[in-house]
Amino acid sequence: MSTEKQNLGPLPALIFSSRWLQLPLYLGLIVAQGIYVVQFLRELWHLLATTLFSHADTAAAAAEAGGHSPETTIMLAVLGLIDVVMISNLLVMVIVGGYETFVSRLRLEGHPDQPEWLSHVNAAVLKVKLATAIIGISSIHLLATFIKADELTTKTMLWQTLLHLTFVVSAVAIALIDRIMSSPKHD
Repeated sequence: MSTEKQNLGPLPALIFSSRWLQLPLYLGLIVAQGIYVVQFLRELWHLLATTLFSHADTAAAAAEAGGHSPETTIMLAVLGLIDVVMISNLLVMVIVGGYETFVSRLRLEGHPDQPEWLSHVNAAVLKVKLATAIIGISSIHLLATFIKADELTTKTMLWQTLLHLTFVVSAVAIALIDRIMSSPKHD
């Protein structure tokens, strides 16, 4: 037992130990990560099935019936795959960065697979990384919206664009606040 832990009174020790209550939350996010892997595999299988095993006349009939062209269908499916990967990356950042920042050290120093960003992660860096990841995910959704523009109302596309711009402005604000808070004070 370290001397710091021995010097803590019962209440500070309880308060400090309460960080371990977050462990089930991070374990739950790992389960969610597994669900995203299953979702990715389903979408990949659907992409393979529709492109490799469908007949050209089926694709032409779908395009004539108001459906998407085969190229658009593939593009939307690939955007769906990218979306799942980006959300999965976001989960990894939250799980690894959050655990390292708020619960306990992972002791990965010197490990060949240690993420580069983990060596300098703190709550502020994690917020900026999460905000930029959310912008990336929102960008994928916005691109899919514009690909399907003929199916959507102008109002829907406007709201999705405004929501995306809100994410961008929020991320810039978070980064600026972080920069102001971390810059050395000049007297």
